Amino acid sequence: QVQLVESGGGLVQAGGSLRLSCAASGRTFSRYAMGWFRQAPGKEREFVAAISSSGGSTVYADSGKGRFTISRDNAKNTVYLQMNNLKPEDTAVYSCAASLTVYDTVVVTRAVAYGYWGQGTQVTVSS
Repeated sequence: QVQLVESGGGLVQAGGSLRLSCAASGRTFSRYAMGWFRQAPGKEREFVAAISSSGGSTVYADSGKGRFTISRDNAKNTVYLQMNNLKPEDTAVYSCAASLTVYDTVVVTRAVAYGYWGQGTQVTVSS
């Protein structure tokens, strides 16, 4: 079992940057694929990015390609989401999630693949 706690959200102007962190408890963090999802008010939760357990493979939603970078430090039990050139439409609650599913670049874009979720951190981008 793993517990996830996100941090790093906040208010930023359009064009700015934020780095989200997701700290995981437990000694088996390196076994989990990790993902970031977001949900804006009145909208469905959507996939943002995912990374394999080793960090060797990543996948991004089109909305974040070229602007967002997911990474992980298994020694620190932490996954990161670096977000650059933020836009008002990036405003949402961002949540990290952990999956023991065999890593597949299609499967990890789906919320049902993840068994553990954090509480989320608010990101607000002003225009």
